[in-house]
Amino acid sequence: MKQILFVFSIVLLAAACQNADPQKNTVIVPRDTTINVANSYTELFFDSTRMENYVQAEKLPDSLALQVRNFYNGRNYQMAWFDSSGLTEYAYSFLQMQNQYISYAKDSSIYNPELHHLLDTMEADSGRYQPLQEDRTKLELLLTSSFFRYAAKAYQGNDKINARDLGWYIPRKKLNLTSVLDSLISNKGKDIDKYDPVYVQYNLLRQQLLRYYELEKEGAWQPINLTQKSYKPGDSSVAIGAIRKRLQSLGDLKTTDSLQVFDSIMVKAVKQFQRRYGIKEDGVIGTSMIKELNRPLEDRIRQLLVNMERMRWVPANPPADYLLVNIPAYQLFVFKDGKLNWKMNVVVGSAAHNTVIFRGDMKYIVFSPYWNVPNSIVQKEILPGIRKNKNYLARHNMEMINGSVRQKPGPGNSLGLVKFLFPNSYNIYLHDTPAKSLFNETSRAFSHGCIRLAEPRKLALYLLEGNKDWPVDKIDKTMKGGKETWVTLPQTIPVFIGYFTAWVDSEGLLNFRDDIYGHDKKMAEQLFGER
Repeated sequence: MKQILFVFSIVLLAAACQNADPQKNTVIVPRDTTINVANSYTELFFDSTRMENYVQAEKLPDSLALQVRNFYNGRNYQMAWFDSSGLTEYAYSFLQMQNQYISYAKDSSIYNPELHHLLDTMEADSGRYQPLQEDRTKLELLLTSSFFRYAAKAYQGNDKINARDLGWYIPRKKLNLTSVLDSLISNKGKDIDKYDPVYVQYNLLRQQLLRYYELEKEGAWQPINLTQKSYKPGDSSVAIGAIRKRLQSLGDLKTTDSLQVFDSIMVKAVKQFQRRYGIKEDGVIGTSMIKELNRPLEDRIRQLLVNMERMRWVPANPPADYLLVNIPAYQLFVFKDGKLNWKMNVVVGSAAHNTVIFRGDMKYIVFSPYWNVPNSIVQKEILPGIRKNKNYLARHNMEMINGSVRQKPGPGNSLGLVKFLFPNSYNIYLHDTPAKSLFNETSRAFSHGCIRLAEPRKLALYLLEGNKDWPVDKIDKTMKGGKETWVTLPQTIPVFIGYFTAWVDSEGLLNFRDDIYGHDKKMAEQLFGER
């Protein structure tokens, strides 16, 4: 199954990332005096002193005040939200966008009561706000400052959350919010989704979030109690009837019946549910599946909001070719020409040895590698082993060089027959492994932090495809040659190690995974604790 539009396109360098961060930028845009009544789209202008008075009266933070100044300097204080007939249609579009965000994100921090009070008390004409002259400039400036507050939250994420405190070392997306506002104005608020500076997965999750709010309103999400350990096709019981109803609510079972039989149609629904939740896809209803079915809707809503926050951190447009490891999914996704090409199972770091969330550029393939054993493993595992058995090093095909321990190339090497390097300060890389049985597990957090590949040969062939110096037979021979051989890739390829516990796949199905490192929990404490 091709799974994922997904996040996985996610983490990447987009054009948006090249823009200066307005919240860090201190450059003042010069006033563009070439704009005047004769060449502007509206004849409505206001005096810059009105803006300065507003900034002081409202006590705008320095970063927001600079954004407002630069926006109006760039348009010579031509009004943005009004034309000769009153408040523009795209002003209404923005207000609707803001209200929707406050509703689905449950975030009222950007609500400005003064703005809405002014709108409510103004006279309307044919549905267009016609404020009095003295109120128009105030409303203009309130709308602009409100837009910048909204855009920062909705498109870049909560700036009070330190991503690094949550183990996230991929640089957060940076946007020029003035350009975003210019886009809203130039497009007159139409087709907003087409130019929203967010990755497509964000809006897909938002649609799912709205579905879960509807389920929450319906109520009756009571725990399902089993009368036996598991249910197989052909079984019947009251519990199966309750499970059918739950699967119908979640969209896995398309029927609307009230049967209490585990029939062939229900088997397909069960397997789809299991696939969406990363459970063994055996078509049997067991305790793992019931645990997921009984998860409170509030928990799922928060999980969606947490992952939507992560989506705000990543660029809207990915590069064409890249690799992405999603840690909670235990999978590597290979993207080519902007589309998912193929994927494979991986083993990631254990709860005690978290795989780091970061970005790198793959540069080398190493066939028949040595394993330079990390000092922490030497101290905790190798030296105790030597004290118990003086032949420990020889038995494990290891040697000591200048006080360091390394394992020689060979089929028993802990890195297997090949490793893939994207130089980084975390000493994380992709590699083969002799422990193939672990890939059959549904939960695969077993390593010391590096990422083990189920199909390393396939990745090597993919990366060296079209390289005349490395035909398939040479790759196979070198992998098994027992002599360490380094290959420099002609072009580096971006590698992203991400952490997403909710996403929508290419079939439009919502996927959930366990928060194996507790990153969701920590973010939720910051995200919801302050509201």
